Amino acid sequence: MSKHIDTLLKGKKGEDDKLSSISKAINSNEAPVKEKHARRIILGTHREKGAFTFWSYALGLPLSSNSILSWKFCHVVHKVLRDGHHNSLQDCMRHHSNIVETGQLWGNLHDRYGQLVALYAKLLCTKMEFHVKHSEIRANLEVTDEVLERVAGTDINNVFQLTVEVFDYLDTELRLAETVIRQLNTSIAISTLTSGQCRLSPLIQVIQDCSHLYHFTVKLLFKLHACLPADTLQGHRDRFHDQFHSLKTFFNKARDMMYFKRLIQIPKLPESPPNFLHAASLAKHARPVVVIPDEDEPEQVDDEDDDPEPLINVSDVTVPSMAVPQQFDIFDQTFGPANGGFDDRDIQIENLKRDLELLRTDLERVKGEAQRYITQLKSQINSLEAELEEQRVQKQRALVENEQLRMELEATRRRNAEHESVQATFGEAETRAQATEQRYNKLKEKHTELVSSHAELLRKSADTVKMLSATQQTQEEVERTKQQLAFEVDRIKQDADMKLEEQKFEMEKLKREFEEKKAEVERVKGTLQSNEKVGEQQTRSMSALQAEKERLMHSVSEKEAALSALRHAAQLQQSSLQQERERSTRELGELQGRLQEKSSREEQLQQKLLEEQFSLLQGTVSEAESIIQDAVAKLDDPLHIRCTSSPDYLVSRADATLGSIDKVKRGHSDYLTNMGDVGGLLRALTQFSHLAADTIINGSATAHMAPTDHADRLTENCRGCATHSLQFLKDLKSKASLQRADPASIRIVVQKILRLGEELRPKGVDVRQDELGDLVDKEMAATSAAIEEAVRRIDEMMNQARKDTSGVKLEVNERILYSCTDLMKAIHLLVLTSTDLQKEIVEGGRGAATIKEFYARNSRWTEGLISASKAVGWGATQMVESADKVVLHTGKYEELIVCSHEIAASTAQLVASSKVKADRNSTKLTALQQASRRVNEMAANVVASTKTGQENLEDKDTMDFSGMSLIKLKMEEMESQVKVLELENQLGNERLRLGELRKKHYDIAGVPAAGLSEGNGLAPSSASEPSSPKPSKPSIMRKPALAQKPNLPPKNMFR
Repeated sequence: MSKHIDTLLKGKKGEDDKLSSISKAINSNEAPVKEKHARRIILGTHREKGAFTFWSYALGLPLSSNSILSWKFCHVVHKVLRDGHHNSLQDCMRHHSNIVETGQLWGNLHDRYGQLVALYAKLLCTKMEFHVKHSEIRANLEVTDEVLERVAGTDINNVFQLTVEVFDYLDTELRLAETVIRQLNTSIAISTLTSGQCRLSPLIQVIQDCSHLYHFTVKLLFKLHACLPADTLQGHRDRFHDQFHSLKTFFNKARDMMYFKRLIQIPKLPESPPNFLHAASLAKHARPVVVIPDEDEPEQVDDEDDDPEPLINVSDVTVPSMAVPQQFDIFDQTFGPANGGFDDRDIQIENLKRDLELLRTDLERVKGEAQRYITQLKSQINSLEAELEEQRVQKQRALVENEQLRMELEATRRRNAEHESVQATFGEAETRAQATEQRYNKLKEKHTELVSSHAELLRKSADTVKMLSATQQTQEEVERTKQQLAFEVDRIKQDADMKLEEQKFEMEKLKREFEEKKAEVERVKGTLQSNEKVGEQQTRSMSALQAEKERLMHSVSEKEAALSALRHAAQLQQSSLQQERERSTRELGELQGRLQEKSSREEQLQQKLLEEQFSLLQGTVSEAESIIQDAVAKLDDPLHIRCTSSPDYLVSRADATLGSIDKVKRGHSDYLTNMGDVGGLLRALTQFSHLAADTIINGSATAHMAPTDHADRLTENCRGCATHSLQFLKDLKSKASLQRADPASIRIVVQKILRLGEELRPKGVDVRQDELGDLVDKEMAATSAAIEEAVRRIDEMMNQARKDTSGVKLEVNERILYSCTDLMKAIHLLVLTSTDLQKEIVEGGRGAATIKEFYARNSRWTEGLISASKAVGWGATQMVESADKVVLHTGKYEELIVCSHEIAASTAQLVASSKVKADRNSTKLTALQQASRRVNEMAANVVASTKTGQENLEDKDTMDFSGMSLIKLKMEEMESQVKVLELENQLGNERLRLGELRKKHYDIAGVPAAGLSEGNGLAPSSASEPSSPKPSKPSIMRKPALAQKPNLPPKNMFR
């Protein structure tokens, strides 16, 4: 039992040590990642067979806030990929998008470490994609040439593609290395400082990768040149030469740095790149080998909490009990050691573990030495085979020349037999033949020597193979020992489980005793209740005895003695009952005191929990305030003037901020409901602070390229967003103002920023036809959201009006706001009905085509729907603003009437757009028409309520002219006529201005000017002018005429 608990505690401690190593390895200090922390992380991946724990902690790191933290994070990920468990590659690939986002974020910022993080993130992504695609090549790139040949295959296209991928891989490695060295040169940093070592430490992995990738490119290019013409591979050769010189320069600079001399042995590259046009040059190529020397000196411990975990225990003797303090587990401290003493099997297990670690270390060392020896022998064999191949070629050439000379000699002899005159030529040929024969004999001797040396090398190779087989036998013995140890561990686990079962039995026994005590308490409570019942019965019996006493006193006087005796007995019984009751009361009081003490302790714990939750909230709010204040500070920062942003990006940020405001509101309401759970509000506040700051910064950056009017409004709204956000966060920090904290004002300002961003979008860019379908759904959803927001704001205005006004003004305001609310509900129903009808039209008319294709095929109808939905949403927003002004007595009632007409016209446009392609017998079309009539009725109610309220509030003076003389009346009449003429002149001018405004509006909307005579209050230029043959825009695109007073001629005041 104790051993099992000790095992669990050790596992938990190992998990804590791993998380501690991750936090110490990845921090914001400008110092290199310590090898012991990285080694613990790598060992953790081998223990859990993956990198799940590492990524679960790494995802919570604030990578976007510190570039040094991101740089160290990339370094640790690189180490995990190279030296971690092979399943770590798949775990890292699941978070590929996080690494890409981190690189893109820091790539857009002007920061030295930020540029390095962007390059490192690209390198990691390239590395993961390459090894996922070619799974046979491990992430540390340590594969044999046979594996490389198998991956390349026999298809020349695959070899070509693999070569390009290796080129790209090597390019990302070299680009990172060159940038690091260039930054060190510009910052005059040396490798002995921590700032320089922080940048240089990841280059150790880069050097290891580059040595293998260089070897891969050489092998693959020789294979390509053996199958393809040289002209085809000219680009590959040029690219390889550039990479060769860059890699050689990088290795030379790194070799001269003091930091690398004690950590890594960097190989030397040849003076010139290999000649791929000559196949024999492959024999001269030697694979560069990077050697990491063993660390003999122990690492110093940084702090007291960092206890280094020994990887290999080099001690082969039993540790004395006086040197190492005895470790007791929690169970032994509580109940005492098992069997009354320390178990000797633990010592045996520890000794066996140490022996196993020693054997594993020896095996790894033997493997490493054998691998190095094999690599050296292979390189020697390759060089000798290349020399042998060259000698064979020379021998073949000599044989060919000898054969030619022999043929010439035979021809000469024949000619000598025929012509005796060429005897001199024959002698010269004989001399040449003898010289060639001598060369042939020398070459034959050289060939014999090479064959003997080759046989000697083969014998050495056989000895090496024997050594490897012996090593394998040693490894098998280690495996058998490991299995025996596993069997012993399983047996110990079984003993621990048996002890655990015994402890469970004891726990069950204690539980049963607790239940018995609980039942006894229940019995005591029952006894108390029965005593109370007995007391009541005794009380009733006393009253009966008292009545009997009075009756007996009246009836029989001689029974007074008996009655007094009975009274005395009753008093004794009542005193005993009173004593029993007091004792029960004392016991009950003690039990209630204990219960109250427990309740008070629970209340204290609950109050402490609430205070801790509120302190977390205050810390998060303070951090959010600092983020938003930092964003506001950038508005006045001269360096920020160069920053620009696009309106589209600003709109996307504002949309995301609106969504985060909704989450903050939900989290706030949930926190007010349950003060013990603040997690949802903390997450929402964190997201809101970053998005609001992003919106403020991008709004200011967009204002740098906007017109002056829009730039001023946008900057003012950005400052307003920051002000309202800080006020809202200030309310959240105090318990007194926590209840009234409301982000509604922030939503209004962000919506203004969103509208300004939409206004700043380029107007000349048409929406692509494949995006029309998505745009229709977005506009309909935006219209519904605008209407819901309008209803919510009207409710808020209603509550505010009830607080601020009373009497007739309150009645007028309530009537107007109620009519506006009914109109908004009718419009919302109309939008929902129109959406259903639109879906019916699309499903009935698209046939086999998709929804997007149907919208693209009917683009003009789709644009009409989009325009109508935009007009409805805009009208709803304007009506809310007008109603707000009317309630606050800062606006005019006529504005509310005009907004009602605009909404009625916009909904009529939406209905007409929906009816164009609808089936006449559709039930949804009938419902849409009913909803349209309902909207018209509600709009008429708004106009009627507004006019009625205006009439009730306006003071009308009674026209009393009884005290005026004839001359005074005539003067007042003339002044009234002058005022009428002035007002008519102003009315005419305003109608002209209205007509020009509508012309400009329809010109922008694309409506011909010929169809504007209707509805704008202006007569056509000529009554006899024929109508234009061009088709006019449908009436759904026109705005309705405003309610106007008829233009009547002035009455003749003189008779």
